[in-house]
Amino acid sequence: MKKFNKTYILGISMVSAMGGLLFGYDWVVIGGAKPFYERFFDITSMPNLQAWAMSSALIGCIIGAVISGVISDKLGRKKPLLLSAFLFTISALGTGLSNSYDLFIIFRIIGGIGIGLASALSPMYIAEVSPSQFRGRFVSLNQMTIVIGILSAQIINMIIAEKVPEQATNELICASWNGQIGWRWMFWAEIVPAVAFFILVFLVPESPRWLIKAGKAERAYPTLKKIGGELYAKEEMANIQETLIVDTEKVNFKTLLHPKFRIVLTLGIVLAVFQQWCGINIVFNYAEEIFTAAGYGVSDTLFNIVITGSVNLIFTLVAMFTVDKWGRKKLMLFGSIGLAITYILLGSAFYFQLKGIAVLSLVVVAIGIYAMSLAPITWVILSEIFPNRIRGAAMALATFALWIASFILTYTFPLLNKSFGAAGTFWVYAGICLLGFIFILRKLPETKGKTLEEIEKII
Repeated sequence: MKKFNKTYILGISMVSAMGGLLFGYDWVVIGGAKPFYERFFDITSMPNLQAWAMSSALIGCIIGAVISGVISDKLGRKKPLLLSAFLFTISALGTGLSNSYDLFIIFRIIGGIGIGLASALSPMYIAEVSPSQFRGRFVSLNQMTIVIGILSAQIINMIIAEKVPEQATNELICASWNGQIGWRWMFWAEIVPAVAFFILVFLVPESPRWLIKAGKAERAYPTLKKIGGELYAKEEMANIQETLIVDTEKVNFKTLLHPKFRIVLTLGIVLAVFQQWCGINIVFNYAEEIFTAAGYGVSDTLFNIVITGSVNLIFTLVAMFTVDKWGRKKLMLFGSIGLAITYILLGSAFYFQLKGIAVLSLVVVAIGIYAMSLAPITWVILSEIFPNRIRGAAMALATFALWIASFILTYTFPLLNKSFGAAGTFWVYAGICLLGFIFILRKLPETKGKTLEEIEKII
C-alpha cells in the first residue's frame, strides 16, 4: 500500500501556488486603486483610457501565456516560476512609482506577463507532482491562493484608503492622500509576497514529469520517491515513460494542430474561454461601477468588495473539499446553470431599479457559485487533460485563449454597460452561461481519480 508524504506535497504545492496569490493580488489591486489613480492621471472623462488602464495588464497576460509554453518545455517549470516572481516585483515597484499614465501602463503590462506565466505554470506544476487520489484538491490550492491574493488586495486597499466624503469632487479626491500617495502603496504592498515567492521557488524540486520528458529520469526518481515511496516512484516513472515513448519528435505549436490533439485542445480552449466569459470577473474589475449603480458611495464600495472577497475565499475552500468527491463535471454543471439563474435575477434587479442589499446579495451569491465551481475546477481540468508530451505547449495555448477572452470581457464591459445598461449586460452573461452548461454536459468527461496518464488515454 502506497503511503504518500502529504506534508511534502503540500509544501512544494503551496510554494508553487504563491504564483496564484500574486496573480490574484496583482489582478484585483487595480480595482481599489481605480477611483484614485484615475483622478491623478486625469482620465475620469476618458472611457478609452480608463478601459486601457484596467485591461492593459491583460496584454501582458497574453504574452506571458504564450511564452510559458516555450520556456516551460525548454527550461522546465521552476525557472519560469522564478521569472514570474521577478516580474511581479518589478511591476509592483514601478507601478507605484509611476508619475505618468504611459509609465503606469508599461509596468501594468510587465505585471501581466508575470500573471500569464504564473497562471499557466503554477497549476501545471502542482498537477505534475500530485498523486491522482487528491490531485484536484492540491491543484485547487492554486485557486485558493488566487482568492487569498484577491482578498488581501481588497483588505489592503480598504486599510490604506482614507474615507472619502460622499460629495467629494474629482479635484478634492486627486489632491487628497488617496489621490497622491495612497494608491501607490496599494501596489507597493505586493513587493513583500513577490520577493518571498522568488526566494522560496529555489527550495522546490523541478517537475519529475518534465525531467523524464527531458531525458533526466535520474533526477526525477528522488522527488517521486519522496512523494510516495519507492513503489510509487517506479510505477509513476514507468507510466510517464510509456506515454512519452510513442512520440519522440520535438514538440512545438505546430504539433498541436495534429488531428489526434484536436478534441482535447478544443475542450481546453472552450473551458478556458468560458471561465472568463461567464462574466464574474467584471464584478472584481468594475466593482465601483456596479456598486455605484446600486446606490453605494466610494467608501461603502471598498467595504462591499471585501465582503465579496471573503465569500470568494469561503467557497473556494468548499471546492477544495468537494472536487475529489463530487467530481469535476458535476461542479462545472452546477456553476454554469447557477450563474445563469443568478445573472437573470441580478439583471432583473437592475431593470426594476432595486438598490443596496438586493444587488449586493445577488453579487455575493454569484461569487459563491463561481468560487466553488468554474473558478478552481477549470484550472484543475486544464492542468490534467493534456497529454504529457504536449502539456507545456497546450497549457500555454489554453491559457492564451483564457487571457484573450479576459481582455475582451474587461474591455467590452463598459461598452456593453453603456449600450444595454447593467440589466442587459448581465442577461447577456446569463445566455453565455446557458451555452456553457450545454457544452459541458455534452463534451466534458469525468477525470476524478484518474492518473494523468489514464486521462491521456480516455480523451
